Amino acid sequence: MTEPIIIVDNVHKSYLMGKEAVPALRGVSLEIQRGEFVCLMGPSGSGKTTLLNIIGGLDEPSRGHLVVEGENLVALPENQLARLRLEKMGFIFQNYNLLGNFTAQENVEAPMVLARAGRKERKQRARALLEKVGLGDRAHHYPSELSGGQQQRVAIARALANNPPILIADEMTGDLDSETGFAIMELASQLNRDGMTIVFVTHDPRMAAFAQRVVELRDGRILGNAEGTEETRRNTEKAEKEGG
Repeated sequence: MTEPIIIVDNVHKSYLMGKEAVPALRGVSLEIQRGEFVCLMGPSGSGKTTLLNIIGGLDEPSRGHLVVEGENLVALPENQLARLRLEKMGFIFQNYNLLGNFTAQENVEAPMVLARAGRKERKQRARALLEKVGLGDRAHHYPSELSGGQQQRVAIARALANNPPILIADEMTGDLDSETGFAIMELASQLNRDGMTIVFVTHDPRMAAFAQRVVELRDGRILGNAEGTEETRRNTEKAEKEGG
């Protein structure tokens, strides 16, 4: 069996609130294989977003080890960590985080500028990625001229700009209506079928049902791993019954 693309080993994370250290993660261990589609779920305050941010190198553990693509993130200097994030990971956020004074194409080009790709290559790749997410005809529109779903598609294209092997997504459908949310998850599923490793956080069991594996957290600990989507489909049915 090949080495996991992500290894989280006994990770703890605490935040200072005043003079008190408040634990967010309490000894979390998790392995994610290359090409997996993994969902992190749990109630507010469970530690799921903290874990996602640590996996993405956006936050550092208080103690424990984290290996991504064979690199020990805890030991990396900041400049090397920034380079690893740029080359190995794409990030998608709930509020899109697009640059308002950049067009869709310019937003997609931005990570390639940081990676020092040539101008011609940037423009060709950005246009191809916008076509891939169904927005080829919106390349020169600004975020304010796009719907929420279209902005999230631009954000996905931007996350793919440097062809990273890993996609990190935090509530990427949280601000979208159900139909648009399902369309975004279908797009993510296609990216996964194309070989991308995806780790995402959601509070919505309908969106979690797209994952191959659901990792449930509570009070900073992993409660369990549900392999496949059958468990999440049962959760969806339960949520729908409870909702009406």
